[in-house]
Amino acid sequence: MKTMKSTRHTKRGIQARRLDPELLEELKKAMGTIDTAINRFEQVVDPTLIDCYIYELKAAQLRYQFLLRSIKEQETNYSLN
Repeated sequence: MKTMKSTRHTKRGIQARRLDPELLEELKKAMGTIDTAINRFEQVVDPTLIDCYIYELKAAQLRYQFLLRSIKEQETNYSLN
């Protein structure tokens, strides 16, 4: 049983190395952008800026979802190989 677990863990390590590091970095940046947009939204009082930060947050969330799907596709492709 121990051997199977370590083999599975090793395969995950290999998969992690195969993922595009730039894509992972972009995902981290998108998370930061979401956090920034939330913080700005919580601080602002001007109605125009409220709308602005709502759109900024939505755009950042959509980008995050796109990047996450791309990473999951890479993981799926590597697990099939």
